[in-house]
Amino acid sequence: MPINYFIFLAIALFCIGVVGVLTRRNVIIVFMCIELMLNAVNLLLVAFSKMPHPVVAGQPAGTGVEGQLFVFFIMVVAAAEVSVGLAIIVMMYRNTHSVDVNFLNRLKH
Repeated sequence: MPINYFIFLAIALFCIGVVGVLTRRNVIIVFMCIELMLNAVNLLLVAFSKMPHPVVAGQPAGTGVEGQLFVFFIMVVAAAEVSVGLAIIVMMYRNTHSVDVNFLNRLKH
């Protein structure tokens, strides 16, 4: 399968995530869109790590595990983000009985 298909899919997923973050007001949906953007980046990293690497004179060909290691760390950070984010959302809902993003701006004043 050509790499172009993976690139177009990742761009589409990332754009859907950006549009969701910019247009939605529900905090849970905003978090889901952020996760969608992270998964688009993960897809690109794994796709690029599976591409054959050029052989440099005198050195063996690389296996391409660097991208997969980055994906692992991104997934760990995303899991931590979700746990902390959901804890904040639950506390916000307990105090305000709303998960609207615009309501957070009113809490500043």
